[in-house]
Amino acid sequence: MTHFQSLNPQNGEVVATHEIYSKEAVNGAVTLAAESFKSWGHLKPTNRKSVLLRWKREIVSRAEEFAQLISLETGKPLGDARLEVSIAISHLSWAAKRADYYLKPQSRRTGLLLFNFEAEVQRIPFGVIGVIGPWNYPLFTPMGSIAYALAAGNTVVFKPSEFTPGVGVLLAETFASVSEIPNVLKTITGLGETGKFLCESAISKLAFTGSTRTAKLVAETCSKNMVPVLLECGGKDPVLVDKDANLKLAAEYTVWSAMANAGQSCIGAERVYVHEKVAEKLQSEVLNIVKSLEPGKSYGPATMPKQLDIIKRHIQDATNAGAKMLYGDIYSVNERIVNPVVMAEVPENCSAMTEETFGPTIAINTVKTMNEAVALSNASEYGLGASVFSKRNGYAIAKQLECGMVAINSSFTFAAVPSVPFGGAKQSGYGRIHGPEGLYEFTYARTFVRPRFEIPLRATSFKRTQAQERIIANLSKWFS
Repeated sequence: MTHFQSLNPQNGEVVATHEIYSKEAVNGAVTLAAESFKSWGHLKPTNRKSVLLRWKREIVSRAEEFAQLISLETGKPLGDARLEVSIAISHLSWAAKRADYYLKPQSRRTGLLLFNFEAEVQRIPFGVIGVIGPWNYPLFTPMGSIAYALAAGNTVVFKPSEFTPGVGVLLAETFASVSEIPNVLKTITGLGETGKFLCESAISKLAFTGSTRTAKLVAETCSKNMVPVLLECGGKDPVLVDKDANLKLAAEYTVWSAMANAGQSCIGAERVYVHEKVAEKLQSEVLNIVKSLEPGKSYGPATMPKQLDIIKRHIQDATNAGAKMLYGDIYSVNERIVNPVVMAEVPENCSAMTEETFGPTIAINTVKTMNEAVALSNASEYGLGASVFSKRNGYAIAKQLECGMVAINSSFTFAAVPSVPFGGAKQSGYGRIHGPEGLYEFTYARTFVRPRFEIPLRATSFKRTQAQERIIANLSKWFS
């Protein structure tokens, strides 16, 4: 098989046919990107900025085309696809405009011992960055690596998910239309094996978004060639609701976080810990919203069919363990669409509380204190994102959470702010995209130290005398 088809998960119809890149074809793409790096990496930052801003304008002019394609390949409502395009554009714009500032050389103090020296740290692009993207946000998520890598002076070979290849192809096509340098952004399409070939190729660094299980395989493969990796993996994101929270707001944000995109968001809410004094009220507010949703319109189908079995298993495990099914049950899982499921008092050892579900489900558990809520939140092996709802104590609660990102009295908002880093802790991965940290992630530090003027005292010389050694020792004592 040399080609594969992308399908519309709404109806199973063929969207397009794409090439399966062989190992030789992947290596060829990486070689072309490496050749282009010689030009792109040596452009003045202002020149790269100009190209990237032209690319932004091209995406803006074709935003509806992107949104339509995202909707076709993922099944998500067109409105959600348009939102994804808008956020992706904002990240591209920020990276293009800010890269020069954050990556400019920095002077560093040398200390008294080497007072006659000056030191400088430069940020150097790696070369060719491999990017493996997910299917749930096929434009926004990879843009968090691609835009920042390009702005930092790297070239990119992008392998989109086999469920959303068309978005990746269009992304490279739009860049090629505005760049005089060819092959700066190359898209390779295929199945899982094509991604493996990319990991084994002569790339300089790899950015991966996907499951923790796959991320470990990716890291293992890349380690054989000492290729560093950036891993953005799954989550089991908690929502903590204090007794003084605005419950209508908490319910509104939580339901959207849990069920938008059919629950297929790594930073989506999956578990809620609510103070016992307001638990019933929160449940009531959540159910009022959930009952108004129209599956298939409010959100789309499961993009990846095999996820349906996981969702069903989690609901069944919770049911068997005695959880209260407030809305929906195992029969909410249909052939393509999963209807909303709201559970309460789910045992913490259930798969519905420990594993990433990736469906339109939410578990609401009651706690006596916010300290208990924090402890239960932190007990997870994941540490991606979280939300906290409290009028007075939101920040104090948020500071105690072991995760990479926290939204206070909101949800998802940290993903839409280009200036702050995005990433997790523990089994949710390591490394950061977005913000200055995202630019640093695609560069390495190179240090320069040179004398400003010569002095008789040379610490690093075989001509050093005993008298000079005493001076050096005293300097370290006097000024330590």
